[in-house]
Amino acid sequence: MKIATYNVNGVNGRLPVLLRWLHETVPDVACLQELKAPKGKFPEEAIKNAGYEAIWHGQKSWNGVAILSKIGAPVEMRNTLPGNEDDVQSRYIEAMVNGVLIGCLYLPNGNPAPGPKFDYKISWFERLSKHAEALLKSGNPVVLTGDFNVMPTEIDVYKPERWADDALFRPETRLAFKNLVAQGWTDAIRKLYPAETIYTFWDYFRNAYGRNAGLRIDHFLLSPAINKRLIAAGVDRHVRGWEKTSDHGPVWIELAD
Repeated sequence: MKIATYNVNGVNGRLPVLLRWLHETVPDVACLQELKAPKGKFPEEAIKNAGYEAIWHGQKSWNGVAILSKIGAPVEMRNTLPGNEDDVQSRYIEAMVNGVLIGCLYLPNGNPAPGPKFDYKISWFERLSKHAEALLKSGNPVVLTGDFNVMPTEIDVYKPERWADDALFRPETRLAFKNLVAQGWTDAIRKLYPAETIYTFWDYFRNAYGRNAGLRIDHFLLSPAINKRLIAAGVDRHVRGWEKTSDHGPVWIELAD
């Protein structure tokens, strides 16, 4: 079972890139973030023609998450993160797919920090951690994946000294991620590649992709019930080099049956 996550940075504007990637790599499940499209504007027909059934939670101009599957329709469990009924930002969707519970998330950026946006990021992180703990207690095989907007350690960022005050690398953010993982989750990429320089995001500016001046901010967290099934993981880095592509590269894992 191959599961991928991809911040598409606009599902309609990048649709040719998304469809090309799906055709070339054929993940069983693809979790998308930053759709930047309301519910009625999601390209359901094009996704269906590519062989995928989809559920999504959109929002005009911003945010938006989706789960695509070619191994059976995703059974939606929720499309909001518990803990704040007033939060209308579309950043979380959860579904059961082929016996695996998959949470697809787009954690807030949080800049500028400090400030209200950073406070929202940390509070959202706290809500995620509380929900993640409940998912662990269920004993189900769970995958939490998406754009976490956090570089966990210095190895996850090009020239970390330049990011000291950024919301993605501030101590509070890194501690929140560390505490989340400490609940019992496994960082899939670091399990297989504990010391390698691996990035998932390259800015559009200053030839970041060409210089490999990147960040690792898209992650897979696996529950104990599924961690032992992990057999491969990687980043489709070349997709970042395509024309009119997202500033993220798709990340994927493979699980044994």
